[in-house]
Amino acid sequence: MARPSRPRAGRGRGGRQAGSALPLTWWQHDLLLDSLEHRGTGRHVEQLSWRWCGPLDTERFTAAWQSVADRETVLRAAVDWEPWPRVVLHDRAAVEVVRHRAGGVDWDELVERDRLRGFDLRGPGPLRVTLVDDPAPAARVLLTFHHGLLDAWSVFVLLDEFYRAYLAGGALPGGERRPDIRDWARWLEHQDPGPAREFWTRTVPEGAPAVLPAAPGPDTLESGCGRAEARLSAQEAERLYRWAAAQAVPESSALQAVWAMLLYRGAGLSGPAQVGFGVTVSGRGIALEAVERLPAPMRNCLPMSVQVDPAHRLGRLLTVLRDRALDMAAYEWVSAGQIHEWTGRATGGGPLLASLVAVGSVPRPPRELRAGLADHGVRIEPLYASGAHTAFPVALLTQRGPDGSLTLTAAHDRSRMSGADAVRLVGHCARLLRELPATSAETTLAQVLAVLEGDEPPRIAQRRGSAAQRAARFRLHSIGERSDVEWIPSGS
Repeated sequence: MARPSRPRAGRGRGGRQAGSALPLTWWQHDLLLDSLEHRGTGRHVEQLSWRWCGPLDTERFTAAWQSVADRETVLRAAVDWEPWPRVVLHDRAAVEVVRHRAGGVDWDELVERDRLRGFDLRGPGPLRVTLVDDPAPAARVLLTFHHGLLDAWSVFVLLDEFYRAYLAGGALPGGERRPDIRDWARWLEHQDPGPAREFWTRTVPEGAPAVLPAAPGPDTLESGCGRAEARLSAQEAERLYRWAAAQAVPESSALQAVWAMLLYRGAGLSGPAQVGFGVTVSGRGIALEAVERLPAPMRNCLPMSVQVDPAHRLGRLLTVLRDRALDMAAYEWVSAGQIHEWTGRATGGGPLLASLVAVGSVPRPPRELRAGLADHGVRIEPLYASGAHTAFPVALLTQRGPDGSLTLTAAHDRSRMSGADAVRLVGHCARLLRELPATSAETTLAQVLAVLEGDEPPRIAQRRGSAAQRAARFRLHSIGERSDVEWIPSGS
């Protein structure tokens, strides 16, 4: 992976003192460029919200977040594009905390406005906090962050640190040394891409897989980002979980199998055919000590390519997906952009993915922190994670609710897929998931898909603009002390 050389410390934008700098990862290149091209849309911005029940000291709350920022390098990071794109680490950054009185704002409007506001990552601070008072003593908390510098796993790590700081009066107590974004950058620098290149060039199939879970359709006449939801009840979700366990596969393999079948159906295929989609990985399966406590944008998207044959048994597809995920785990630090380049897809041959399946989780604070908060009369109600809108036309996001239910969300580009078609797509997904536990060892994929017989597949509009315009991607190649910026068609 080519990387820019690191500049010396100097004065950052707006007179802030900038420290060391780190090269952007390949994944960050693409994500940050997409953010720049779609300012004001809320792309790549994720939000967590929860209810704080009990007394809330605003000064202490703000001081606790500032103490975390003073400790955690990533909260003092910014992105500088001159003389080449890189992450600049600042010595100081103020965390934005705003509190609204009860009845002063509409919650839903505030959440959407804060998402669309996005972030100017040229300055440090990829996270902000908003408080809205409920009838005392309670408040709703909204935490908004940008995927260019943080992922959800990171934010849960930071939340635990915040609670510790709040319980300590607003100052984070000292503790053992944990890795940060600089350690991750050093680890990446020392990785040999050879084995990863060999793996992906060997496992990626030839030809262009079906990559969209919908049939070609007309312009939607809509714009912006949309979300459509379907829900499996707690009983249905538990039944699915137990069924997957009985097949010796994780629940994620069941979700991916359903998505693969919807890709096959959307393309109107017959007979054996390849489909491709993205799967999210935490990026923390690497050999770096205490990586599970490392706040950094490590979450990644990797291409999953699999053959769908209606005549094959469902169990075969599940096993292939499970085994492929295990094989990919060793290379979850590699980006989809690199894989496209290694396999020749960057200049032709069709993309490996144009949709995404993301399995989310919302961990609770550790027991000792919950007990400490309870001693202060504070109870934290379960968090809700919104998931971020990505550059893909559609993504399937899943999240378990506090009651055990499973929420399926189709986050979609409304210019590509209308709200009605997104509702149809996520509804089809839910129907197939409910059907899986009723299958037997002899059930074929054709028999599973027969559940949707008579239902029209959702539609998706073609991309607008010329092929060159719509397929341009950002690539950075470092040559000694000089960096060249190139635009390479992605074919996606």
